[in-house]
Amino acid sequence: MEKQVHILIVEDDNDISGLLCNMMKKSGYVPQPAFSGTEAILYVEKKKWDMVLLDLMLPGMDGEEVLRKIREHHHVPVLIISAKGEQQTKINGLRAGADDFITKPFDIEEVMARIDAHLRRSLTMKRIEEKNQLTYRGITVDTDTKLVIVNDLKVILTAREYAILELLISYPQKIFSKANVFEAVWGDDYFRDENTVNVHMSNLRSKLAKASPNEEYIETIWGMGYRLK
Repeated sequence: MEKQVHILIVEDDNDISGLLCNMMKKSGYVPQPAFSGTEAILYVEKKKWDMVLLDLMLPGMDGEEVLRKIREHHHVPVLIISAKGEQQTKINGLRAGADDFITKPFDIEEVMARIDAHLRRSLTMKRIEEKNQLTYRGITVDTDTKLVIVNDLKVILTAREYAILELLISYPQKIFSKANVFEAVWGDDYFRDENTVNVHMSNLRSKLAKASPNEEYIETIWGMGYRLK
């Protein structure tokens, strides 16, 4: 079963909001209307969205401010749909982080075509990112950048420590002997140099524990080796 696509529609005009919501439903998407900038931010903080359709002229917090707040923490595609069609307004919106700018009055088919195109692009990027990431119980390892995040905290590892973690997280149920770890990480034959593996494993455990004190990630299986717990 495919994941549902959730789209936040930030529009204070009831008729336009209703039209956009109906368009989304007919295309199989799940719309959520928001009628002010403040309401929109509450929804953005509450859950993840696949797309935001954003009007600029909103009561209270205007669309420009909403866009700025979204871009502080989120990479969700944002499509501005506004009657403010001046060239400079469009340029400012795109430079502020909007992915597209649609001027009112709009053509329904054009709007849906642009929405579908941006969703396809976003889904493709997510799949690429997921292929380059390994995750396990709050740990995220980016195999391209070698960045390690534990419970939203960046953990600085040495090259050997990183290689050990990537090895373990690539096969979370597998038990790795000290010989397995040494040969995979150091790329050399194992001559019972237990201290080298022990020291690096201890340092890795210590760094993970600092980022997540209540978790124990690496389990020692006595007489056999190590695996993720």
